[in-house]
Amino acid sequence: QVQLVESGGGLVQPGGSLRLSCAASGHAFNNYAMGWFRQAPGKEREFVAAIRWTGGSTKYSDSVKGRFAISRDTAENTVLLLMNSLKLEDTAVYYCAASIRYRVVLPTSTAQYDYWGQGTQVTVSS
Repeated sequence: QVQLVESGGGLVQPGGSLRLSCAASGHAFNNYAMGWFRQAPGKEREFVAAIRWTGGSTKYSDSVKGRFAISRDTAENTVLLLMNSLKLEDTAVYYCAASIRYRVVLPTSTAQYDYWGQGTQVTVSS
């Protein structure tokens, strides 16, 4: 049973930084795609970033490209999201997700992911 547990959310001022972690367990994650999504109140869940567990290729949404960085620690089975230059509009619940089905192209839609964490709140406010 795959389990994903996010941590690291909190309250930060505009321009600040946060690092989110996703602890993954219950499976060998070779060839998995790991993603971060976010959902703001009243909005649909949207893609933020993804990384291939093996090889480390990455993909970002246009809204976070150049500000956020996704990485993985294969020894610790952890996926990280470093968020810099945070904006008010980055406020959302952030979710970690895992996909086993897409082994070539990094998936970017919620329907392409098989497992989800419970989410962690990120609030950007002055």
